[in-house]
Amino acid sequence: MTALGLPDTIQACLFDLDGVVTKTAVVHAAAWKETFDAFLRGHDGQRPFDAVADYDEYVDGRPRADGVRAFLDSRGIHLPEGTPDDPPDAPTVHGLGNRKNELLLAKIRTQGVEAYDGTLRYLEAVRAHGLRTAIVSSSANCRDVLRSIGAEHFFDVRIDGVVATERRLPGKPHPDTFLAAARDLGVEPSRAAVFEDALAGMDAGRAGRFGYVVGVDRVGQTDALYAHGADTVVQDLAELGGKE
Repeated sequence: MTALGLPDTIQACLFDLDGVVTKTAVVHAAAWKETFDAFLRGHDGQRPFDAVADYDEYVDGRPRADGVRAFLDSRGIHLPEGTPDDPPDAPTVHGLGNRKNELLLAKIRTQGVEAYDGTLRYLEAVRAHGLRTAIVSSSANCRDVLRSIGAEHFFDVRIDGVVATERRLPGKPHPDTFLAAARDLGVEPSRAAVFEDALAGMDAGRAGRFGYVVGVDRVGQTDALYAHGADTVVQDLAELGGKE
């Protein structure tokens, strides 16, 4: 293993955003809960959205529409797809997703965005060691969030919700967005490491046959991260090393 805590075959690092670089996973979970709880009140016998269990299982790491579908399917509820331009009060998959995004942006505006200091230090070390880097996120707000924390310069490539839509890439747990990042960096997947906190991201790392998959456990799900394909699990990327 290198000073970065990675196999010496690794040439590039692919980082998820929410929960790995930024402390926005909790904000996402709160926005999803507010969205789904309001919707579920119109359906008799439905229990509220669980901001831990339901979030981890059905929506964390997935594109918004995929998260809506997965969660509603788990409750036996089916909605029309609608279109990505649906207003946030539309009773459609995209309408619910847009409502969640509206709530998320409002929370970010009022609460701000924080980065994980351990991740920023690790990114500095990765860059100092000459490895190439990409941010891989399902969020359509990825660029704005990176700019808000002054971290855009850490990444050679950005594959986010906007790029995925443009390229018609399926989101996590499919590996396509990570594979696109590796391809844009000019690196084989076997020589790239994936850094993820979401179970869907672990699945994507395993499906893409990446050289190393690092699970970042912010919420006490170490066993689940290993079960979904992590090669190692840390609570903070500072644990991997990277100090000169």
